[in-house]
Amino acid sequence: MSRIGKKPVTIPAGVEVKVSDSNLVTVKGPKGELQEQISKKIKFEIADGVLTAVPVDESKEAGAMHGLARTLVNNMVVGVTDGFEKKLQMIGVGYKAEKKGKVLVMNLGYSHPVEMEDPEGITTEVTSPTEIIVKGANKAVVGNYAANIRKWRKPEPYKGKGIRYSDEVVRRKEGKAGAKKK
Repeated sequence: MSRIGKKPVTIPAGVEVKVSDSNLVTVKGPKGELQEQISKKIKFEIADGVLTAVPVDESKEAGAMHGLARTLVNNMVVGVTDGFEKKLQMIGVGYKAEKKGKVLVMNLGYSHPVEMEDPEGITTEVTSPTEIIVKGANKAVVGNYAANIRKWRKPEPYKGKGIRYSDEVVRRKEGKAGAKKK
């Protein structure tokens, strides 16, 4: 059995969790409502504000899905209570971002500004011209949108320019001038 799957998910006050017969888990909270279809190999038991994931049988598939199902539901509970956020930094001369309504406009050294509209349930904040914060209740969507923003200019190893996560460490390489001569 999975060690992560054995951990119970505590349901805080103000959060409502429903599990349908087809294993569609719905979580409602102050920051919104999330739904996830979970494998039939896992069943959920709710008692005294605690949700536990239990494999239906001892098959290999049930064991593989045990920890995943518990983590997906826990992420939904955390998402509707606290939410998730990713911070991005823009490093490079002339790289800057600004917010125009629901559209994120970035100048990244191209001949045109890059415009990205926020998906449903996601908000972006520009705290400074070189810092972007992506917020939302769904962890997967927040991470995916942050990755799509980063994709426009990945950090390069020679000068360190590009868009990076705030906690990302870019390994720097030595340039051609520093190479050893034969």
